[in-house]
Amino acid sequence: MLKCIGILLIAATILWIEVPPLLEKKYKKELLVFAILLAIAVGLSSITLGFGKSIPTPLDLLTFVFKPLNDVIAHLLK
Repeated sequence: MLKCIGILLIAATILWIEVPPLLEKKYKKELLVFAILLAIAVGLSSITLGFGKSIPTPLDLLTFVFKPLNDVIAHLLK
């Protein structure tokens, strides 16, 4: 529970720092995209923290794709 509160506090701090300049410059579309991406990030962080799961990184996908290729090349070079 404390970790979820920490995530929300960090998100609130990011909003507090980033939103006023966007409003001053009247960047409405950028503010919308920023808010959507931040909401997705906070939601995923909270969900994964609540369920005790981890989100796979892009490196996991690259490893999954290129590991068999690496094994084949290593076998051919022996």
